[in-house]
Amino acid sequence: MKKFRSFLAISGRGRTSRKEFLRSMAAAAASVPLINALLRPAEARAAGKLAPRPKRAVKTLCDLAVVRGESPAVITRKAVEAVGGMARFVKPGYTVVIKPNIGWDREPKYAANTNPDVVAALIRLCYDAGAKKVKVFDNTCNSAAMCYVNSGIAEAVKKAGGHISHINKEKFIPGQFPEGSPMKSWPIYRDAVECDCFINVPVAKHHGLSRLTLSMKNLMGVCGGNRGEIHWNIDTKLTDLTRFIRPDLTVIDAYRILLRNGPSGGNLKDVKATKTVIAGTDPVLADAYAATLFGVTPGDIGYIRNGAEAGLGTMNIAGANIRKITV
Repeated sequence: MKKFRSFLAISGRGRTSRKEFLRSMAAAAASVPLINALLRPAEARAAGKLAPRPKRAVKTLCDLAVVRGESPAVITRKAVEAVGGMARFVKPGYTVVIKPNIGWDREPKYAANTNPDVVAALIRLCYDAGAKKVKVFDNTCNSAAMCYVNSGIAEAVKKAGGHISHINKEKFIPGQFPEGSPMKSWPIYRDAVECDCFINVPVAKHHGLSRLTLSMKNLMGVCGGNRGEIHWNIDTKLTDLTRFIRPDLTVIDAYRILLRNGPSGGNLKDVKATKTVIAGTDPVLADAYAATLFGVTPGDIGYIRNGAEAGLGTMNIAGANIRKITV
């Protein structure tokens, strides 16, 4: 107590009660994580790196929404509505990034890219919620000009009022990944990080190396460098990448799924119309459910298993609150 009184005298607050002092000290301690979170982006910039996106806690009406129907746009809107509506994710004045798969020079019917109607529906929902700007882009595998046009996404984005752009190589900045991560300082597209809301919109399809391309793998489209190297130790890398980007909302386009010869496809015999859209905040759960559309056990997909083990989400479909709707 003598030491405490001495401290009060030195600090010029001799009239402050011990309870008030302890309360103020507790409040100061509680603010440390927030202060550190605010400082991290500045530290990253000083080091010439991009800091990870902050984690946002959004309370939803269910863990996952699975909607089936004839119209891609309608089932997309219903899926977002079922988890609580776009206003839970997008606030007035927000800059939103919608990241579809536009990687391949294929028409929508081949299910190599995200369905353009799904993308357009999400853009309109964002603007309805008050978004200031909605950006759409992907680091394509084939010619960007051909991919954007033949996928139907460029036209759909423009009609919905979104802003579509080709990748600007100068916007790739080394990411500040944790020490020991196999991603090291992998270059990440700045616009994917410096946004208020990130919506990941993959198409569900087969992949020759990772077996399936779903939401976690779709994030490779924000990476620069030699992306082929990501396939080495891919399960850990995709887990670290998902933790870095922290998508606010995952919407999986499973209207048409590519069963074989992915990721580029090209044969309609490999395509199945499941007419489904999956939406939720847990990318691991979304991917786990999407895997079942292929008859695949979620735990057999390495990045799904790794994501669950790393605490990014759950692959326990049976224990999740999943709302299924048919329209």
